[in-house]
Amino acid sequence: MKRLSLIAIALLSVLFFMGCATPPPAAPTNSVEEALHEVYQRFRGDIILIGASRHTVVAGETLAAISARHYPDGFYYPLIMLASSAVVLDPDRIEPGMVLTIPDLDRNMNSARARASMREFFFEIATIEENRGRAATANGIRAHARAM
Repeated sequence: MKRLSLIAIALLSVLFFMGCATPPPAAPTNSVEEALHEVYQRFRGDIILIGASRHTVVAGETLAAISARHYPDGFYYPLIMLASSAVVLDPDRIEPGMVLTIPDLDRNMNSARARASMREFFFEIATIEENRGRAATANGIRAHARAM
């Protein structure tokens, strides 16, 4: 009888503590892809594509490496993302064979409208990168945005 009482008390204690436990935090309503899609919608129409070139992704390439090849450094990759938003949604998911649009940086920097949109887009991408735990990348992108 004593043993049965101890088992019952232990079982009730476990059930009580399980009932008091806080539920896990809710999953975010927007995935990274959804957040990027929303940002693309706001800024894609302001980028100048006249004079843009094309780049076909090969195995092992990253957007940062492609950016460094076409622009002063790899922190301009958000501009390639924005111009190539019909092809690449997430910068981590580029694949060989994708054809990216590489906008003319000078032409976009010389347009007040394009430069303002680039600035805001870069800040948005920096926030997304920071939320992914990439503080150094976020800081580099923000530094470029501030200079625009």
